[in-house]
Amino acid sequence: MKSNVYMKSIQLLLCLLVLAAPGHLTAQHKPIRFAATDVKVDMAYAYETLQKAHYNLYAYVSKPVYDAAYNNLLQSIRKDSLSLLETTMLMQRLLAIGNVGHCEVDFPAASYITYATQGGTVFPLELAFEDGKAFVRKSYMPDSSIKAGDQLLELNGKPIRKLQAAIHPYLSAERSYFKDAKLEFWSFPRYYWAVFGQKEKFNVKVKQAGGKRSTHTLDAMTVMGYEASRGGEILKNERSFRYSEDVAYLHPGPFSSPASDGEAQFKAFVDSAFAAINTQQAKYLILDLRNNAGGHNTFSDYLIAYFADKPFRWFSAFTVKTSEVLKTQTRKQYPDAIPDDYTRQILENAGGSTFAYAQTMQQPMPEARRFKGKVYVLVNRQSYSMAAVSGALIQDYGFGEIVGEETGDTPTLYAAQFSFQLPRTSVELKVPKGYIVRPNGDEKLAGLIPDHLVRDHLLDEDDEVLRYTLEKLIQPQRESSAQK
Repeated sequence: MKSNVYMKSIQLLLCLLVLAAPGHLTAQHKPIRFAATDVKVDMAYAYETLQKAHYNLYAYVSKPVYDAAYNNLLQSIRKDSLSLLETTMLMQRLLAIGNVGHCEVDFPAASYITYATQGGTVFPLELAFEDGKAFVRKSYMPDSSIKAGDQLLELNGKPIRKLQAAIHPYLSAERSYFKDAKLEFWSFPRYYWAVFGQKEKFNVKVKQAGGKRSTHTLDAMTVMGYEASRGGEILKNERSFRYSEDVAYLHPGPFSSPASDGEAQFKAFVDSAFAAINTQQAKYLILDLRNNAGGHNTFSDYLIAYFADKPFRWFSAFTVKTSEVLKTQTRKQYPDAIPDDYTRQILENAGGSTFAYAQTMQQPMPEARRFKGKVYVLVNRQSYSMAAVSGALIQDYGFGEIVGEETGDTPTLYAAQFSFQLPRTSVELKVPKGYIVRPNGDEKLAGLIPDHLVRDHLLDEDDEVLRYTLEKLIQPQRESSAQK
């Protein structure tokens, strides 16, 4: 079901673009501070509400361990008042204790924007994390002494692994692999500032591809310069379709839309794409779910129906826990009428109880509209939520083959996320109300494992995954068919 994962990132970028307009950079914002007593009251409310509303708060961490970590956070508050940044980071740590990816507080965007307006600076290297190593994804230095692909070994005298370990407690995720994916998503320069504060110089040690090691002193760059240079977020929102020879390439974008008619627009795009695919008589379809934020199954189901050859459903089991805070948020979302049976069950079941949601099977498109060729689905560590779940659906039902790298998010997961604000500080918490088991019933804690493993190195413009699909999977089939 619907999940609002990571949409704050897009809002953050839009805000920063607005701030880049003349006159905004000199604006001064009055610092927001909260009395320590208010922060503690909100922390108590947050922990109490998590226990009531989270589907399984102690899935990966026992209650005694969570209790101890919560008390340690409370005791760490030694000031009379805390900034918005300090408060947000505390709440991040509180929710991240449980190691559930969909139980989270987003990056402190408001504090970051204020920091930007005051001429704040950040680390000038974008990083990618692979197999416990950090690689330079992009360099924003004025010279070329450090290049994309170089491995970052140390920063300000600390091994990069220690810095990752210091940042991980702020990131909610089931596994370190997923935490690193989220760190890539939010970006290392942003999080390094949030955790360690402003630095004007950075001493780094790097290892080049050839093995040569070198040290460098880097100047910080302005937040606005960084945001303008990086070229947008990792997640891709655009929808695109193209056709080459007998191969159709479809990038559907996220399975969501902020527009009131967003679902209708998505379905019209999919209808148009498959009409063209069938007119051109394509033999192969490449469905690209990389760098995808996920979203709602009504989007993904409609797309998959175009190449499914039997009825399907995106889960084998989906159980929802209702709570008073969930009911309150649901009534705010639907003040006039209950839109469907799913919402009705949330409102009518007793708080604290669970119910199994029995969604009917999705039917394939009529045969005349259906694509009957070979389907390859591209995924990477940045395929989130419904994107990972959809890939698992396609794999489990045999509708296509998965190509790429293991997803950070897992297709069996605590999700169906909803959000609410804390009463005194207004920090927004995101909580999973449901437990979803992938179609084949596998409850193992693992990402979607591709049928063909190919590293999406650096997540850059050198597209190893697409190239592998075209050259190693599709081209041999073409050659084999030509010989017959």
